[in-house]
Amino acid sequence: MASVAALLVGGYATLDWITFPPLLPDYAQQRARYTPSEAWLYDRNGVLLDSSRIDYQVRRLGWTKLGDISPDARETILAAEDRRFREHGGVDWLSLGGSIRDRFEGKRSRGASTLSMQVAGFLAPDLAAPGQRGTWDKLRQMRAAWALEARWNKDEILEAYLNLAGFRGEAQGIGAAALGLFGKTPAALTRDDALLLAALLPEPGAPAPKVAQRACALSKERDCSRFLPAAVAMLGPARSLALDPGLAPHLADMLLRKPGLKITTTIDARIQRAAIEALRRQLQGLGGTRARDGAVVVVDNASGDVLALVGGIGGASTAPAVNGATAYRQAGSTLKPFLYAQAIEKGYLTAASILDDSPVQLDTASGLYVPQNYDKGFKGPVSARVALAGSLNVPAVRTLLLVGVEAFRDRLFDTGYAGLVEDGQYYGFSLALGSAEVTLVEQAAAYRSLALGGRWTPLRMVKGEKIERQRRTTTPEAAWIVGDILSDPNARAATFGLDSALRLPFWAAVKTGTSKAMRDNWCVGFSDRFTVAVWVGNMEGDPMRAVSGTSGAAPVWRDVMIALHQGNPGKALPRPGDVEERAIRFAGGLEQPRREYFLKGTGLTLVASAPPESRRPRIVNPASGSVYAIDPDIPADRQKLSIAVSGDVLGHRLILDKTDLGLASAGPMIAAGRGQHRLRLVDLSGKVVDQIVFTIR
Repeated sequence: MASVAALLVGGYATLDWITFPPLLPDYAQQRARYTPSEAWLYDRNGVLLDSSRIDYQVRRLGWTKLGDISPDARETILAAEDRRFREHGGVDWLSLGGSIRDRFEGKRSRGASTLSMQVAGFLAPDLAAPGQRGTWDKLRQMRAAWALEARWNKDEILEAYLNLAGFRGEAQGIGAAALGLFGKTPAALTRDDALLLAALLPEPGAPAPKVAQRACALSKERDCSRFLPAAVAMLGPARSLALDPGLAPHLADMLLRKPGLKITTTIDARIQRAAIEALRRQLQGLGGTRARDGAVVVVDNASGDVLALVGGIGGASTAPAVNGATAYRQAGSTLKPFLYAQAIEKGYLTAASILDDSPVQLDTASGLYVPQNYDKGFKGPVSARVALAGSLNVPAVRTLLLVGVEAFRDRLFDTGYAGLVEDGQYYGFSLALGSAEVTLVEQAAAYRSLALGGRWTPLRMVKGEKIERQRRTTTPEAAWIVGDILSDPNARAATFGLDSALRLPFWAAVKTGTSKAMRDNWCVGFSDRFTVAVWVGNMEGDPMRAVSGTSGAAPVWRDVMIALHQGNPGKALPRPGDVEERAIRFAGGLEQPRREYFLKGTGLTLVASAPPESRRPRIVNPASGSVYAIDPDIPADRQKLSIAVSGDVLGHRLILDKTDLGLASAGPMIAAGRGQHRLRLVDLSGKVVDQIVFTIR
């Protein structure tokens, strides 16, 4: 008897050990460890902006609560998979008995796995591994189902099943299935939708006719003609995720790195939409043959929060995935405000100082550098206000000579232009004209610093993220004067006209820029509350066609600025105490009398150009690098070049190649032959004080 008992105990222990189920998590643990394949981006108010697929092994959306699934879907799938689910304790003995009977009778065995057994298999994959069909394996699954039922309630088990079951291909869970197969949320699923989903569960890869046949059998209806076209439509091309507005795909690529991540950004969905629409409207108007791409950044001045970041809109773009807001592009004239601010801060210039907009050539290691204005013309003596507002190139280069290339490069780096990693010599004098590469986000942060009186911080894109301490980049007085210049429509009228896209019905400071060969067009500006930066161009770097400083990015900037200030116009920034106002006039009517602003102690009432004798002797015509063409229809003696010089040239002589042309003060006319020529200005001692190179064709 004892041996029989020992045998029974040993047999039970062996059976218990063989069929012992793995340890299963409870409901709360499973919810905590569930990881979607997606990550989500929200605006500052909790509005969904965009989502991004991170895990490409399986498609899982967020965990769907049972109450968020339509009753038709719940009950239809439950009836198809486990109709006695509410009554059994984890094992359906009636189904199990029927399955055993079918096997003995040689019939095709019906599945007897309950939802509880299947969920246990989802939670412990070794329970449902391929080939796990033996008796002992089934006993393990049954014991796991009992253990699950002891710790979970029925609604939790059903909810887990609907979230973990594979429906089709990579779609796991009813959330991914509903959106991917029907373009709906689980709450919107109909009974027919649920029948088709239930028909997929036994064989997720089944073809449409088979799915339709199963759905018909589950429906127990006579007329099932509707199921085949519905199955074909369901298994056709994947539906787009209708709940994903796709408002910030480039920002999603920047921030979403882990599956299941939910990030609340500083973006305002309303402003993001306005920026997208303004950019789309402009690019459609320009047409893909003129400019294909653009980007917009909007910043709240007070907080540094990025309220909109549009990296592109697709359309005619040939590189829609490239983020135009963070791509490095040549800055053009947009760096000039920081140059003039530095010169004003150091006392080298005032807004009324006269700068000479006339041909200039500068010796560099690679040869002569000859800057030219956008329109290829020169305006002569102009004030710093007109030079900056009108974006004149030669005065900017002259200002750089005062400030120093190295000092200006350092200032730009301190103002957040992190791409300027080389020394000043690398960039040379062209740095004044924006030869360095910058991003649109850097532009927005730099111009915001002017709005804040010369205080810079990084911008914030994630809500609640800490921003490092502000750092001073220029003085409040210099920043304010530059802002006043950039807001002056009269000062920029000679270049842009009085009624360009830069003029708003309220106060705003703005600067445009165009890079070499018309590859990039910028417009960046600020009001008292917002900074808006816009870039228009071609991602691949090919030149734009027939796009100017005010016809490319400026209309987008204007539209966004007006949308931001509806009902609350921008106001002029308060003037610092150390800025004084003076009524000034210009000798010789150089510019119209006006009210001007100065650092305290530097104010003027009369501005006059320096007399010729105080200027460095130099050749002002022809401009170095000029190319002239001989017209065969015009007599040769009528095609002479006039040579002009400036400064005190008493006793100086002009030498063309090796020919002495005589006194420079005589202003000789020359008729040079075809080819390249060098014209030199020499003093009484024979020293060359200036030289230019030009070509005759």
